[in-house]
Amino acid sequence: LRELECHLNHAMFGNLSSLRALKDNLEKVVISGCRHVHGSNFMDLADFSRLRVLDLRSTTVTGDIRIIRENDFKVLEELFLPRTVYGGSR
Repeated sequence: LRELECHLNHAMFGNLSSLRALKDNLEKVVISGCRHVHGSNFMDLADFSRLRVLDLRSTTVTGDIRIIRENDFKVLEELFLPRTVYGGSR
């Protein structure tokens, strides 16, 4: 699986860290408007070597953009974070 897109799905439940099994393959993760996706820090995906797009708007994922380091999200081109992340969308 290279791309995961889920929009406005109120039946989708889970923890972002469950995607770790796909860390060497995922290039695009869009989970927007899925309010039951929660329980982890967006930084759990920082070492996904192929991740170009990360969109977690309107989820309850947490974190802080101030802790992103040079080696995190190496190939990321687009980043959209929820307001539950410090520095995310308001």
